[in-house]
Amino acid sequence: MSDPGEVVVPIKADVDVVPAREKVRGMVSGLRFSGSELTLIATAISEVARNIVSYAGSGEIVLRVVQKGQRRGLTVVARDKGPGIADIERAMQDGYSTSRGLGLGLPGSKRLMDEFELVSEVGKGTEITMTKWER
Repeated sequence: MSDPGEVVVPIKADVDVVPAREKVRGMVSGLRFSGSELTLIATAISEVARNIVSYAGSGEIVLRVVQKGQRRGLTVVARDKGPGIADIERAMQDGYSTSRGLGLGLPGSKRLMDEFELVSEVGKGTEITMTKWER
């Protein structure tokens, strides 16, 4: 059961990235994010959603407005039940890819957000939790 303050966007194809990006804009209207910060968040979501489609086939993006003390922000959780990542350290290196991509998705997403955590188990799936805080 999902939290009433969160939005879950199923990811099954590349076209599902667009609704996830659109939902972010609606959710963060009450937060103090600049246009460029919204672009960074949307780009990070696009990267992890494309990874879900490319490597797992399907999964979901969960969007949640969060507060820690006086700080407010947006947490994005990308999860799938795909093959998992065998070598997380290597996957987080710029230029490493097991497909024909540039290998910038995961490390790039980490750079775009303020907090980034990746948990993966081979054969069970991957969960990435990223947060961007208001400035």
